[in-house]
Amino acid sequence: MGILKEFMDFVKKQNIVSVALGLIIGFAAKTLIDALVADIISPLYVPYIGLDAEAAVTIGLSTFKIGHFLDALVSFLVIMLVAFVIAKSMKKKL
Repeated sequence: MGILKEFMDFVKKQNIVSVALGLIIGFAAKTLIDALVADIISPLYVPYIGLDAEAAVTIGLSTFKIGHFLDALVSFLVIMLVAFVIAKSMKKKL
């Protein structure tokens, strides 16, 4: 029972449950942001740059999915913006 007690003390002390819940919420938010980018943001800029999610360049045997990369980049930027706003608002409260 010593190892089990040590493990439970570790879980309580390190707030593992809070971290796990944060990760679950973060993954859910990423899915939501990916859908936002693919379904709402991308249709706004795709007509102007001419690259949709299926746009790709093939050189030899290699295929570079430029459209997919662009969607991932926009998703990353939206996630960073949300993280920045959250951090900024938390800093004001402290």
